[in-house]
Amino acid sequence: MDFSRARRTMVDNQLRTSGITDWRILDAMNRIPREKFVPDTHADFAYSDEPIALSASRTMASPADFARLVQLAEVGSQDVVLDVACGTGYSTAVLSLLANAVVALESDEVLAGRANDILSDLDIGNAAAVSGPIENGVAKEAPFDVIILEGAVDVVPGALLDQLRDGGRLVAVIGTGNSAVAHLYVKTGNDVAPLPSFNASLPVLGRFGAAPAFVF
Repeated sequence: MDFSRARRTMVDNQLRTSGITDWRILDAMNRIPREKFVPDTHADFAYSDEPIALSASRTMASPADFARLVQLAEVGSQDVVLDVACGTGYSTAVLSLLANAVVALESDEVLAGRANDILSDLDIGNAAAVSGPIENGVAKEAPFDVIILEGAVDVVPGALLDQLRDGGRLVAVIGTGNSAVAHLYVKTGNDVAPLPSFNASLPVLGRFGAAPAFVF
């Protein structure tokens, strides 16, 4: 399969038609070999407009959904980014071309190790994956200019909001199914204001759930 051609087709037919206008995102996603980050049995489907299962607990979002979330975050060249639930590191690799540095967080140690192997193979030196509970963030590397959640959640954990720099942005999809909405959280001082942006369908992270209400 001609993966270079598949990447160009993805950019033209999936990203541009989904409202991706940031040329830096288009260029980055045209350069990163997505097929390296999916299971070998799924390599031929790496550029399809569908999520791809990486493990029993982690799924890679479709290219267009991921790109829209990144565009919402407005990642700058001097930003330090926390990539939450990075899977095998595809999102991390793309972000590494947009930001100054990327810290990738993954609860699955095997996936985190695989992410670091692939990033090393691609000679990406400004990004690395660490393993740990994704709801806790990476406090020792905080504060971050941008935090991106690579999946849908019911609520954004306070620990992640606390790790934003003043003026920092966090992007997350809240809810599931057709009613899910991508939100941009902007931190000003000690306040964080969420702004709903667009409907989106991302794989559910599963570890960020609203606490069940106590029923008398």
